[in-house]
Amino acid sequence: MSQALDIERWDLEYKVNNQAHHTDLNGVDRLIVRRGQPFNISLYLGSGSYQPGVSSLDLTVETGPQPSEEWATRASFGLSTNTKANRWSAAVVSPPGEKVTLSICSPPKAPIGRYTLTLGSSGQLQFILLFNPWCPGDAVYLDDEQSLQEYVLSQDGIIFRGSYKYPVATPWNFGQFESRILDICLRILDTNPKFFNNPAKDCSKRRNPVYVSRVLSAMVNCNDDQGLLLGKWTDGYEGGVSPMFWKGSVEILRKWDTQQCQPVRYGQCWVFAAVACTISRALGIPCRVVTNYLSAHDTNRNLIIERKIDENGKLVASREMIWNYHCWVEGWMTRQDLSGSDFDGWQAFDPTPQEKSDKVYCCGPIPVRAIKEGELTFKYDAPFVFAEVNADVLTVMTKADGSTSEVTSVTLVGQNISTKSVGSDAREDITHLYKFPEGSDEERETFKKAGHQNKLLLEKENQNLHLAIKVSPDMKKGCDFDVFAVVTNNTQSNKRCRLVFGSYAVTYNGVLGGSCGFKDLLNVELSPGAARQVQLRLNYSKYGPLVTDDNLIRLGALLHEYTSDKAVLAVRNIVLENPQIEVRILGEPKENRKLAAELTLKNPLPEPLENCCFSIEGANLTGGNIISERLNSAVGPGEDAQVKIYFTPTHSGLRKLVVDFDSNRLCHVKGYKNVIIGK
Repeated sequence: MSQALDIERWDLEYKVNNQAHHTDLNGVDRLIVRRGQPFNISLYLGSGSYQPGVSSLDLTVETGPQPSEEWATRASFGLSTNTKANRWSAAVVSPPGEKVTLSICSPPKAPIGRYTLTLGSSGQLQFILLFNPWCPGDAVYLDDEQSLQEYVLSQDGIIFRGSYKYPVATPWNFGQFESRILDICLRILDTNPKFFNNPAKDCSKRRNPVYVSRVLSAMVNCNDDQGLLLGKWTDGYEGGVSPMFWKGSVEILRKWDTQQCQPVRYGQCWVFAAVACTISRALGIPCRVVTNYLSAHDTNRNLIIERKIDENGKLVASREMIWNYHCWVEGWMTRQDLSGSDFDGWQAFDPTPQEKSDKVYCCGPIPVRAIKEGELTFKYDAPFVFAEVNADVLTVMTKADGSTSEVTSVTLVGQNISTKSVGSDAREDITHLYKFPEGSDEERETFKKAGHQNKLLLEKENQNLHLAIKVSPDMKKGCDFDVFAVVTNNTQSNKRCRLVFGSYAVTYNGVLGGSCGFKDLLNVELSPGAARQVQLRLNYSKYGPLVTDDNLIRLGALLHEYTSDKAVLAVRNIVLENPQIEVRILGEPKENRKLAAELTLKNPLPEPLENCCFSIEGANLTGGNIISERLNSAVGPGEDAQVKIYFTPTHSGLRKLVVDFDSNRLCHVKGYKNVIIGK
């Protein structure tokens, strides 16, 4: 005859459980565990003691507003001899007595989210269940401890911006373990339209990281729902802040939460990607931010970017663009919905709203390997991502009389695909994961499979006239410098040409601004085998007021041969180098000990900087807050802007202090300092 345990109180062993489940950085004031891994709770009996084979306890776990066993969001179970790996189970792991230690285990395919555990008639307790990349049975299992530290537990990182010839490392505070962030991430799941349409089904599908990452792809932008961020790429940023303002995800997530799910203004691709990375890591999906340089935005799925220019070589605005770079994220998971296991591993998904997928602005997840191998029928959105890294560029010139002609131009998209290396701030080139080497047999086979016929027809032939753009080694913001168009005649005859060489301010997503300098040479004569170098001076007085916070200038050279009426185009984006922020840590870095960061930046501009402000943030360094210090006076040319900002670390280990400098003329310069905090 079984006898139900008389439970007087319980102890959820927050600290021990959270440490064992790698969730202790969330705090140890509540139970946060990972699926497929046992956790222990202590039961204190009001009367009697636990007797094996005699004592009994009915347990029920539930998640979501409509829990049911049909949807796997409710399970009832009793005490077993041992916990089971494939279902909810509980076993006593302490000797008989008045205190009972219960080991409870969830299946590795249980839905993630908030749970209620009912202990017979004694009461209810709450806990949070997350994905478990440490569990071999979980779809997000990652069998490498260094990678787990980087892609799940690391709260900061590097996002690469700039250009493919000059990648710029931008620090970012992901902050997935900061106060309230996990709760906000769960609220995001509960705010997605699929939850409102069918909460039982949505909560049940949270078993699958493929489903969850697709929801996140849609919810990080606000185009179809109550999502996090509003994107803005043109004009000013009234009613919000420039995307360059952000140094981390924490403030964005908290703003969305406190303003009742109204979108935070504004974001661009690296901000969307970074926030998606924060949420993924918070929920337990290994995740990293990826940058694709010269990223194609193909709107009609023909794998060709139709680029239009005028007779001066200036690009004409179009929906089909080549972004200087574009950022998305990769999540690590199995793809049981696809045939075979060859497509497990990194899956690309993109929260930046570009094109609709299933009538919603989202993209992915798609296996990175499927992109490499041209498997364009695989879920989700393979043709769009394939084009981003593989599209052809067809350049057409529109003449003054309205006629058009094709222009020879060699532009390769999908260059230097980059992410932060595991365990260091170095750049890892992962282009080989997305595409085979240019011109290889494997590349040709991939294009055949993808139906990419235009790429197969393009032959790389020696151009009779070769045009290239070369730049100075030192292109610092505030300086004057030279750039060069180099024309080479590879024929046996004299050539007479017109050379147009222009420069324009440009945003990272390819929108041209004002002219920074222009030359039009009507009579360039070249003898056989000869070369000519044409200089264009870029003066700060001209480009300074025009360049955006992206610090980008587009150089374009158009060579028109009079005899054959053929034209050659060369395009190159250059990045103006910002000054470095020098960061000195004053004091011995220890937990809960006040430190000072001395921040110094030398004004590189030939004009004073006004409204100068430094700000810092860092996971476990600044309490999840941004700390700012404003200068009282202007900083003249060549002078140092310098402040001290005080902060108190809360956890030991390697931490990244992320720094921002802003002023009226030099905006959102980023820097960072890695700091080892002692116990």
